[in-house]
Amino acid sequence: MEERDEKLIAHLIESDETLKGCVQQHRGYEKQLEEFNKRIHLTTDESVERKRIQKLKLANRDRIERILVEHRTTQSEEKAGSSSL
Repeated sequence: MEERDEKLIAHLIESDETLKGCVQQHRGYEKQLEEFNKRIHLTTDESVERKRIQKLKLANRDRIERILVEHRTTQSEEKAGSSSL
């Protein structure tokens, strides 16, 4: 993630439970993938599970991105509204 995304997440994580859950889930997927990546060989089932976790992690990342876009949009609208007063 970009540094500005990391900063925004750090700022919003305490007030947005959905974002907090997504970030925790994303970190969990990352840890699972790290465990698979430490192994030299994976069984067929492990390879399938690794691929499944990668897809879940990517989908979760997309969800986090959508949440951040919503927050940025809201902030922009609030700034535009307050500057027109």
